[in-house]
Amino acid sequence: MSEASAMGRVLIVDGANVVGSVPDGWWRDRRGAAERLRDRLAARGGDEEIILVVEGAARGVESVPGVRVAPAPGSGDDLIVELAAAHADRGCVVVTADRELRERVRAYGVGCVGPRTVRPDR
Repeated sequence: MSEASAMGRVLIVDGANVVGSVPDGWWRDRRGAAERLRDRLAARGGDEEIILVVEGAARGVESVPGVRVAPAPGSGDDLIVELAAAHADRGCVVVTADRELRERVRAYGVGCVGPRTVRPDR
C-alpha cells in the first residue's frame, strides 16, 4: 500500500469559493486571503490530505506542511473535477458552495460540503 493510499480522505478546497464566502475585504488582497485560508487549513491537523485549489491572483501561494496548494492553469473548477475524479476512491470531499461544481464532482461519487466546514468564522 502506498503512503498516499494509507492516508485518510482527501479534502479538496475550492479556494476562490471559500475565500469569497465571507465579505472581509479579500478582494483587496486575493493572494493574502488564499494564504490565510491555507494556514487555517494547515492548523486543522488530522489524517486527511488537504488540497487547496487556487486560481488567478492567488496562483503564487505556496504549499505548506499539511496543505498542498494546486494552482489551476485555467479554470479552478476544471482542476477540482480532475482531482476529485483521481481521488474518488479515497473518500474524497470537495469544499464549495458552487452548485454546478457540486454536480460535476458528484458524478464521480465525491461528497461535497459548504465553506463553513473549513471557515466557521462566517
